[in-house]
Amino acid sequence: MIPNVPGWRAICDDAAMTDFFTDTQACCARILAHAGGALKLATPLGLGKPNVLLNAIYAAAVRNQELKLDIYTALSLARPKAKSDLERRFLVPFLERHFGKDYPDLAWIAAQHANALPANVRVHEFYLQSGAMLGVVQSQRDYASLNYTHAARDLAGVGINVVTQLIAVRSQGAARQYSLACNPDTTTDLFERMTALGAPRPLTVGVIHPDLPFVGNEALVDESFFDVVLDDPAAAQTLFALPRSPVDVAEYALGLHASTLVRDGGTLQIGIGALSDALVHGLLLRHRHNADYRAALDALGNVDANLSARCGGRDPLVHGLYGASEMVMDGFMHLARAGILSRRVFDDLEVEKALAAGRDPGVAARDDGRYLRGAFYLGSKEFYDWLRGLKGPDFDGLSMTRVSDINQLYGGRETLDALQRRGARFFNSCMMATLLGAAASDTLENGQVVSGVGGQYNFVAMAHALADGRSILMLRSTRTSAGRVRSNILWNYAQTTIPRHLRDIYVTEYGVADLRGKSDEECIIAMLGIADARFVDRLAAQAKAAGKLRDDFTIPDAWRRNTPAHLAAALAPHRERFPRFPFGSDFDETELRLLSVLQHLQALAASKLRLTGFVTGALFGGKPRAQDAALFERMGLAQPRGFSERLLRRMLAQALRGI
Repeated sequence: MIPNVPGWRAICDDAAMTDFFTDTQACCARILAHAGGALKLATPLGLGKPNVLLNAIYAAAVRNQELKLDIYTALSLARPKAKSDLERRFLVPFLERHFGKDYPDLAWIAAQHANALPANVRVHEFYLQSGAMLGVVQSQRDYASLNYTHAARDLAGVGINVVTQLIAVRSQGAARQYSLACNPDTTTDLFERMTALGAPRPLTVGVIHPDLPFVGNEALVDESFFDVVLDDPAAAQTLFALPRSPVDVAEYALGLHASTLVRDGGTLQIGIGALSDALVHGLLLRHRHNADYRAALDALGNVDANLSARCGGRDPLVHGLYGASEMVMDGFMHLARAGILSRRVFDDLEVEKALAAGRDPGVAARDDGRYLRGAFYLGSKEFYDWLRGLKGPDFDGLSMTRVSDINQLYGGRETLDALQRRGARFFNSCMMATLLGAAASDTLENGQVVSGVGGQYNFVAMAHALADGRSILMLRSTRTSAGRVRSNILWNYAQTTIPRHLRDIYVTEYGVADLRGKSDEECIIAMLGIADARFVDRLAAQAKAAGKLRDDFTIPDAWRRNTPAHLAAALAPHRERFPRFPFGSDFDETELRLLSVLQHLQALAASKLRLTGFVTGALFGGKPRAQDAALFERMGLAQPRGFSERLLRRMLAQALRGI
């Protein structure tokens, strides 16, 4: 303890002594004094990082090159950076409104991007913000490829001496309750692993955040859990809230197909992003507007009725779903509000046996049932408001717990876990898939890491371990890169996240491929059936050349309709059911119009020839339209100064005329 430091006080009870700080710099000094000259600091992935304190620690290491600082973490969240002047004009006002003008980005991220991380500092991550660290040398070299459930195991032996994370607190009479809130995922597992190795327990620092949604159950910890508690109002950063995403036609089509695989009364795991949003939207449509749902599916065609009946269904979800997902995010909020996330599980083997057999064990009045379990939460501002507003059974039914309890079946309660997770459907996204059923989800062919394995392998393996579980990997059939459309379904790829021997179900916007237990040739044919029509002939030829597809195989005419134009035409009569932002937008109306313009300009920039033609047209185009005045004002181009701003204004005007 350091009793002479400003902002320090200590409270002692019979169990332990906890140091309390109200000043971040004082807390930082306490941490540095504990670590000596070598600080090995672990801090949670995602939302649970106390950015202000971490930046103070990093600054101390920058000032003192004798201090060796190793940071062990994952998913270091950062606000997006503009890549052009137009993007900057759009982004800066939005980011200031969404995150606040003084949001404390993690200082080490900027240093990594500038290749300026001090020699005495290393940042080790096992999961990266998607695409954010491509080409960032120091981040790529210190990335550790491991499953989420192995993070605690692999950190236990490296000598972690400080753990720090955001925590939530609430008054309970005269006492205070503490919650690990957004990140109970790895901390306790790490401590137990270290104890088993005979390693000393790290200095544990809880940083109170007044706005962090408080959750109970397994996330609750005693005050004595912490060696240090920091409660500095000046360090209460804005919570990192993800802007809600748009969903396009192809993503909606994919979500509709995926939603037919969900079994009523089953279990659901989903990730984050537009594909997951599309799946959730499909489930809501299936439950609330079933006739429209079926009509949209019929319009798409290529729905395997037998697979849907065997694996999922198309009827409303009257028995409800149980959520068991490493990440708890907006999609679960929407499903809970709709009454879909309503199947409760109990940590009682006999009760679960009775429920699985369709018997009523008399649990209606019990308050220990859980409708959703997760290891960490992250989402939008609306999602955080929802969490804060949970009361009674809705609050009690949410459990944030260890990732080892969520992402695997091991630990001595496999039979109970399997009963609770009956009818499990584990939905994850991947970047690319091979015709033979392997998936690339985190790494490019040259070894550059896009994101990380995270928990994807865990859920795929668990789907195979559960008697009625299924792994469903979702991917867009194509992507646009350097102005060219490329297939995401390939013959082969150098990097693999999921090996082909764990192949199960794939979904694209063109349908579902069930690969489980199939021969290589059967898998190839199934994957060709959900590929984009522009690439199927070449893919089939590659498979034939490898001796994996019979020479007389021909592409069915129905697969020639696997095109964006066909999707757009199929869903056009149902357009009102598929809005651009299915769950609302964080952008105002002016910004939404500008988004379309910026996306159009970004697409043009991929081709020098097209961009040159566009700029020439902009220079000699007509005057800006009066109806677009608010957009020029928003972009700071209402009164352009100098040639550069006049050119930007003309380019913006030209793009607005073309959209």
